[in-house]
Amino acid sequence: MSKIGIIGGSGLYDIEGIKKVKSVKVATPFGSPSDEYITGELEGKEVVFLPRHGKGHKISPSKINYQANIFGMKKLGVECILSVSACGSLKDEMAPMDFVLPDQFIDRSNRGRVMTFFDEGIVAHVGFADPICLNLSKIILSSAEKLNIKTHPKGTYINMEGPAFSTKAESNLYRSWGASIIGMTNIAEARLSREAEMCYSTLAAVTDYDCWHPNHDNVTVEMVMRNLTENVGNAKKIIRQVVRDLPDNADCKCKNALKYAIVTNKDVVPKKTKKDLDIIIGKYM
Repeated sequence: MSKIGIIGGSGLYDIEGIKKVKSVKVATPFGSPSDEYITGELEGKEVVFLPRHGKGHKISPSKINYQANIFGMKKLGVECILSVSACGSLKDEMAPMDFVLPDQFIDRSNRGRVMTFFDEGIVAHVGFADPICLNLSKIILSSAEKLNIKTHPKGTYINMEGPAFSTKAESNLYRSWGASIIGMTNIAEARLSREAEMCYSTLAAVTDYDCWHPNHDNVTVEMVMRNLTENVGNAKKIIRQVVRDLPDNADCKCKNALKYAIVTNKDVVPKKTKKDLDIIIGKYM
């Protein structure tokens, strides 16, 4: 049976209804994850939950240890990750309270976030033309439709650096590129999940229009937080439905992403790197 990982973003710090709950502290070669993982059973299936920013939202997007977060999921046996994130909309039709399932990313982070496991004596180039697991995304869309929660089936996610929001010039630039939504976290998770051969999909909750919108000045912090709270409630409903609907041991090409990606001769890969990455590269070494 597939073990399902859930990464919670702004406002999503726990999942009600998880049974047999345990808090698990996971050590990784890349340092400490954002918090302890919550393991348990939801809708009869094994789940692992992690608050991306730590409980109480104490870690800035630029300071999140993405390597440790994803490695910890892999170490706990997770096979697919559903990532929930708040975002701003760059399109009129993607309104606050809607959800978006982005199928593409544009990376605009600029502070050297580490987005690979392969930088210590081993090189791998995974395919990333389709950065989201399309199979998992389809299941999420179907789950949202069953619940009559408005969800857009695709879009391009701009991953900005933060923590400040965009200028109007930047926001309009991203709109001219055809981008759909903007956030600060998901590109690193998607890349690392692909390297770790785990399925990954983003459920993006629109809380506001970015600053390009003519009604932007009418948006208040209270309004954004109210939208965020309601979106979190709907996100939890979608998560439960996805867990119900996710097939056991689904076949997916994500699980073989490294098959032809490692270009380093295995005889020259440092022993420490082989040991550190064993749960990811062991079958290829």
